[in-house]
Amino acid sequence: MSYVDGFVLPVPRDKLAEYRRMARKAGRIWREHGALEFRECVADDVKPGKWTSFPQAVKLKPGEVVMFSWIVYKSRRDRDRINAKVMADPRLKMDPATMPFDGKRMFWGGFKPIVEL
Repeated sequence: MSYVDGFVLPVPRDKLAEYRRMARKAGRIWREHGALEFRECVADDVKPGKWTSFPQAVKLKPGEVVMFSWIVYKSRRDRDRINAKVMADPRLKMDPATMPFDGKRMFWGGFKPIVEL
């Protein structure tokens, strides 16, 4: 079975084009190092919930949009190997102060699929 890293984060609408450029670059690098799939999705039909929701999870502010992203790998072992290479890749070195999103409100994790069709 494959392995998936998932991410949810807020991006200011006025920085969406900059975020897309950064994500395209990152995606090419992840794929170059062996990731099978790299997806970045912008919220289209996501509403605040009564108790919890994507907007609430990232403490969405006015003028921001939620991103839902994932990377697919052949296995957890491949994910760990690929992520080590990606994190060491100088092309992805960024200053947190100039990133087009608030990394403090981003959340992520690794997932083992239980159904793959």
